[in-house]
Parts: sequence; C-alpha cells; structure tokens
Amino acid sequence: MYLSNTKTIVFITGAFVSHSCWQKWIVFFENKGYKTVAPPWPYKNELAETLRSEHPNSKIAQLRLKILIDYYTEIIEKLSEKPILIGHSYGGLLTQLLIHKKLAATGVCIHSFPPRGVITTRFSFYKAIWKSLGFFSSTKKTHLMSFKEWQYAFTNGMSFEEQKESYEKLMIPESKQVIRDVWSNSAIINFKKAHVPILFLSGSNDNIIPSSLNYSNFKKYKNVHSITCYKEFENRNHFVLGQLDWKETADFIVNWLEKISLI
Repeated sequence: MYLSNTKTIVFITGAFVSHSCWQKWIVFFENKGYKTVAPPWPYKNELAETLRSEHPNSKIAQLRLKILIDYYTEIIEKLSEKPILIGHSYGGLLTQLLIHKKLAATGVCIHSFPPRGVITTRFSFYKAIWKSLGFFSSTKKTHLMSFKEWQYAFTNGMSFEEQKESYEKLMIPESKQVIRDVWSNSAIINFKKAHVPILFLSGSNDNIIPSSLNYSNFKKYKNVHSITCYKEFENRNHFVLGQLDWKETADFIVNWLEKISLI
C-alpha cells in the first residue's frame, strides 16, 4: 500500500498568493480524517493587505526556488511520516521537486508550474507571467501584480465582485527571481526516475497554466513502474482553490487518494 498509515497533508502554496488560500481546504480534509499543515512561504506570514503595504519587500524579493525547496524539506523532515503533498501552481512545481527528492508518500499537483524542460507555445502563459519576471528592473524589489493582471492570470471568467474580493484577500507581492527560477537548474527533474503516485489536475479556462501545459508536464513522466495520473476539469481558471465548485476538485482528490491507498 502506497499510503499505509500516512494521513498528514502538507499544502504547498503557490506564488503571488497568501497561504490563507487553503483555509477551506484545511477544514474539508480534516473533516475527512487527515491532519493538515499549510505553512506560509518565508517572510509571508502576514495578512495579504499587510504584505501589499510593505511592497517593495526586499526580504521576499530574495526568495529563490532552492530556498523554498530547502524550507519545505526541513518542514517535512520534522514530521513523523512522509506526508501527502498537495501543491497549487508554483506549489505544484515544489511538490514535483520534493517528490523527486523522495520526501513524499504521494503528491497532487493542481495547475502546476512546469519544471525546466516542459514548454508551451500558448501565448497566455507568457502574457500572464511576463511582468512578474521583472526584466529590466531590480530583483531587489518585489513584483506587485496589478488587479488587471490578477483578472487575467487568476480569475478570468469570474464576476468583478469575486475578482476584487479574492485580490484583496489573497494577492501578495512576489520575488521576480522565484519566477525566473522555473528555467534554472533548481527546477530540473529526472522524469525516468521511479516515483510515488502523482496526480496532475488542470483547468480548461486557466490562462497562466493552460491545460495543455499541465498535460505536457504529466506526459514527461516515463517510469512505467510508477503511477502518474491526469484529470482536466471544465470551467476552472487558475483560482481553482477558491472557485465556487472547489469542493468537486477536493472530492476528486480524496477519492483518488483512497484508490491509491488500496494498491
């Protein structure tokens, strides 16, 4: 059994958003019998409004992918068991990399940022991340996503009221170097290597991480002795964790975890 007696979930937050994005998910999964932890990224353990008021934040601007990998590695190694990792967006990439380090019992990658070598020709991906890369600007300063950027990258298709509320509650400044590191050596995965079960979830309406990019990520895994699964949901944008039908996504994950535990 892959998940024998493993009931701890580590929720891994993505870029641009507060770790409070997991509040409803924590309640949902704890009601299903799981223990959960959703640690903030370093220097981000404040309300989104507070972090926005501190922009440009030099401490957050110093964050790099390797720092985050080491940070989550330390958290995981303090647990009594290898956890289930559930990561969204950049947190999905971190989930993949932590699985590669053999630190998880299984992993769920929700609209995952691609590791190095997984590419897309979709214009929406580059449009959504271009400003956050911060070319021709100082990496000592964070990038603060505008409301217009948020509407396009995260909440396209939602009502203006929902977009505004989610922006004010969750959007936080981000390190430009973290986004650039998607193409660095820190983001390399050996896709032929055996791994614990991984589930990739994508959304048909996601601009920043198109479903085709998620599928390419999934297809990169080549080990025939390892379980790698993929599911695309209709009418999901990148704000999948907070959309009205988020429970459908969470239920699918629970059911998948239960099936994996029987193998």
